[in-house]
Amino acid sequence: MGKLRIGIMGAGRGIDLAKNFLLLDCEVVALCEKDKKRAVAGIEKLGIEIPVFEDFDEFLEQKPDAVVLANFFHEHTPFAVKCFEKNIHVFCECISNSTLAEGVELLRAYEKSDSIYMLAENYPQMIFNREMQKICREGSLGKFLYAEGEYNHPLEPNCIDFSRACAYFIEHWRNVLPRSYYVTHSLAPLMCATGATPKRVSATAVFAPFDDKATARQVADRAAIITTLNDDNSVFRITGCSAFGAHHNRYRICGINGQVENIPGMGEKVMLRYNEWSVPEGMEENNLYDPDWNDKDEDFIKQSGHGGGDYITARMFLDCVREKKQPPFPFDVYSAVNMAAVAILAHRSILNDGKAFYIPDYRDEETRKKLEEDTLSPFYYSDGRRPTIPCCSNIDYKLTQEQIDGYLELMKD
Repeated sequence: MGKLRIGIMGAGRGIDLAKNFLLLDCEVVALCEKDKKRAVAGIEKLGIEIPVFEDFDEFLEQKPDAVVLANFFHEHTPFAVKCFEKNIHVFCECISNSTLAEGVELLRAYEKSDSIYMLAENYPQMIFNREMQKICREGSLGKFLYAEGEYNHPLEPNCIDFSRACAYFIEHWRNVLPRSYYVTHSLAPLMCATGATPKRVSATAVFAPFDDKATARQVADRAAIITTLNDDNSVFRITGCSAFGAHHNRYRICGINGQVENIPGMGEKVMLRYNEWSVPEGMEENNLYDPDWNDKDEDFIKQSGHGGGDYITARMFLDCVREKKQPPFPFDVYSAVNMAAVAILAHRSILNDGKAFYIPDYRDEETRKKLEEDTLSPFYYSDGRRPTIPCCSNIDYKLTQEQIDGYLELMKD
């Protein structure tokens, strides 16, 4: 097989991902981006000349073997479907679908295609999460009972640069993003390590309004505290994208015999602990250490974003394309739709005083029929659709006119 031809949709995050495909000896053949300024900046950052298209259908006429979907967070499904119709492979940023109905649409189109679909979830590939997966698979922790995943990403108040770069118009998805929706960074590493799939979800939000003087952010929640019951009867506690305390990514997995976790504030360190009566031969009761990559591409990995996860995830996708196989759990399309359902139903739980919701079995056609019209969403869409449910746990929360006016002033050139 010759060089794989990769098309990039989205000149923000997409350009960062494109760099990894160049490192992996692919040919990046085209960019799809409607914002001309972002397109120009993206091409300059990428460092190669490629054609830019505003229209996705024209973009696909460049005949890429695979497309990286890094457009708006909540608008991946329609473009994935168009790729499936042409048997083009899809490397999709998170999340896979923003409504339960889109999950049905995505799977039906995928099942009619010869495409390979991979969720571009990179946090399981951070060095401490890879080490935790290794420990879990070796079996010394015993049966898994409980795990925690926290993706904690507070922003500096009145952060002008972030708003201009990442939330640059009032109806931008980041300005209405419920805390539960950006869930895969906290959930996927736990699924990857334990092999467990969520079956039921409930959640509570932490409501604490921000004091930004200029903002269009319509969500005043700091976190969604999400609990899932899984198919192996274990329980996960995850946070979606949270904003409490200090910035960190924290994961802990507990079995009958012991537990493993990374230690925020201590670099890449992993703490592996056993009960004194279940210490494996050759181990200590408490083991604090820095894991090794043990990877032939370590130099490239260290050049990559998100702790090396961007490169490893792109490499996984290319291996699947070349070997004509679907990605492993939890990066496959069915896992992706399951995680999207956790995100969607966790927010509904928040809006319904913590009510538990069962995750739909998307492999069942009768279940799919029941979800075909479930288009409830907190987002604004490029095709003109508007929110049909509140984005904040406090449905009466409103921005002040002063905040909005200040935000609009900041967005001016």
